[in-house]
Amino acid sequence: MLDYKFICENLEKVKANIKDRYMKADADEVVRLYNKRTELTTDLQSLQQKRNANADAMKAKLSAEERGVLIEEGKKLKEGIASAEAQLSSIESELLEQARKIPNMAHPDAPVGKEDKDNLEVKKSGELPKFNFESADHVKLGQDLDIIDFDAGTKVSGTKFYYLKNEGVYLELGLVRYALDILQKKGFTPFITPDIAREEILEGIGFNPRGAESNVYTIEGEDTCLVGTAEITLGGYYSNTIIPKEKLPLRMAGLSHCFRREAGAAGQFSKGLYRVHQFTKLEMFVFCLPEESNRFHEELRAIEEEIFEGLNIPFRVVDTCTGDLGAPAYRKWDLEAWMPGRNNGEWGEVTSTSNCTDYQARRLNIRFKDSDGKNKFVHMLNGTAIAISRAIIAILENFQQENGTVKLPKALVPYCGFDVIKKK
Repeated sequence: MLDYKFICENLEKVKANIKDRYMKADADEVVRLYNKRTELTTDLQSLQQKRNANADAMKAKLSAEERGVLIEEGKKLKEGIASAEAQLSSIESELLEQARKIPNMAHPDAPVGKEDKDNLEVKKSGELPKFNFESADHVKLGQDLDIIDFDAGTKVSGTKFYYLKNEGVYLELGLVRYALDILQKKGFTPFITPDIAREEILEGIGFNPRGAESNVYTIEGEDTCLVGTAEITLGGYYSNTIIPKEKLPLRMAGLSHCFRREAGAAGQFSKGLYRVHQFTKLEMFVFCLPEESNRFHEELRAIEEEIFEGLNIPFRVVDTCTGDLGAPAYRKWDLEAWMPGRNNGEWGEVTSTSNCTDYQARRLNIRFKDSDGKNKFVHMLNGTAIAISRAIIAILENFQQENGTVKLPKALVPYCGFDVIKKK
């Protein structure tokens, strides 16, 4: 959430940013409500001062008539204060609701646009595989090698669910350990986080837990949801907390299942494992001082690159356009792996990392005590270390062999205990 004063003092920039992000929010209404709140606060304080003066006057020696006048005045002041407090509470709720619709400001270098085609490529790594045979996509490879079962997943749980089996199980566990070992060396504290979070935490992170456009599974009869990412549970870990400055930065790595409704997701680009309702992901999260967040954003991106370079998977990095940033992000890098089975060979997103500045911290009330003694909001960043389902796509499709087997990247062999996935 943006600071109210910032919105008032930079109204035109805020409105332009809303437009560039293709989002719906009313900054003018936020300014109106903020000014109304200021007016009501002043009125309330005036009434409270009069009440205090009335109470002081009652302590003096008074005639019955004078005391009666003060008592009547005190009753009116009490009623007036109750009315003013109710009005102020209503305006504050409305102000908060409207302000939460306003997205974070975008980095000045973020490309302005609405769709993936508007993203700006900034880096490529690795050589694209060249096959002297007819290559297959991960769906066919997974079924032929008997490591993924989509049919059973659909029968038991519904569409976009799947079973991993045989070497597929060790591949998932191996990818988790491979990425965790890298993060441990980088100073990240490992967590296995809950798969459920309160709605207030989701809203604080910037997710919409309800409504037709929500990508979240809500739990009936509870004010809780299944998480779509450990960003939610890691970000909520320090909600309503003042973190000692000397403890910053905090680097956290959270392993969780991720649940997403994927409403409206269909077609070739969501085939197989690419868009599913449940998958495993290892998420990075950083709490840091405001002046350090740009540096840590580059650090998270470098770690994502290191993970996929270690797997010898070709990838590119894109600077995400304003329309695809999501409300909390100030800037976002996407790492897209080469997927030979995707529309005869295309890039597909496998990780992203976002600098959310103090946008989430304001909503979750996460602060630190600065050297001047004042409590200030931390900056919060997140990044995917590895989303297992999409990493499996890239491995199967890039390392497939002419005989239908898949040769594992060397970095994974010690974690999986085999170097080739063979036909049964």
